[in-house]
Amino acid sequence: MPVPFEALIPLGIIVGMIGVTGTLLNFTKRIRHEGKPPRISLDTWDTQMMERDRRLTGSAHRQSVA
Repeated sequence: MPVPFEALIPLGIIVGMIGVTGTLLNFTKRIRHEGKPPRISLDTWDTQMMERDRRLTGSAHRQSVA
């Protein structure tokens, strides 16, 4: 039994909106983390290094060699 073409319009809208929301979520997370992907599964070492980076550079997402 074929799918009526009227069903493809709402399906396209739903898929499009899911894609738009996913893209916007990714964009806002990258803006918040200064262009880098968000860090996941942080342990104590990572948290301490982020705190050190924040004290050195003013941001937890940048590193400094100076």
